[in-house]
Amino acid sequence: MNNTKIRHVAVAVAAAVLLPLSLTACSGSDSDTKAAPPSAAGNEAETGVTPTGDAMTGDQPFGPACAGVPKDGAGSFDGMAKDPVATAASNNPALSTLVAAVKQAGLVDTLNNAQNITVFAPTNDAFAKIPKADLDKVLADKATLTKILTYHVVGQKLTPKQLENGTFETLEKGTITTKGSGESYTVNDTAKVVCGNVKTANANVYIIDTVLMPK
Repeated sequence: MNNTKIRHVAVAVAAAVLLPLSLTACSGSDSDTKAAPPSAAGNEAETGVTPTGDAMTGDQPFGPACAGVPKDGAGSFDGMAKDPVATAASNNPALSTLVAAVKQAGLVDTLNNAQNITVFAPTNDAFAKIPKADLDKVLADKATLTKILTYHVVGQKLTPKQLENGTFETLEKGTITTKGSGESYTVNDTAKVVCGNVKTANANVYIIDTVLMPK
């Protein structure tokens, strides 16, 4: 009996020693396993969430008129991004007057073949602000029409950040000034950007609510 008791005590002591060691090893393993998800989550935050937020601020179209752009097809944002600017504009119903004017002035190839430009594109409503007699007169005068249209084009791709307080030379050789922040910008203090930062294959487009007039 004494020998049996001794064996029982020895087993109990061994168990008492080994059990904490076993728990420590398991705890270390669990700790390693549990450490991975927070690390992965941190990586996602660094490479996914934050850049996506920045991208949404800097790279996506913005403005109230953007809601009227088709969700898919050639006239959608994705569709326009695949075409040069004059072709892309022709797929947007809100820019049909501008497209007709560009064709009338013979500027389709000029705009489509240009590289890295910015176009301030007046909507149909912007052209409608001009008295019909005056608009018809401009459309019939190719030199004047060309002067007006090229005044809406800058020879570099402008980001919204650059529009916050900028002065830029146009293809017409005049200058335009831009002001604003966030999703609210004006051009020459008269035209408001109603859908900005629209990408085409060769241009950044800012759709505006008023036709710009060169001096």
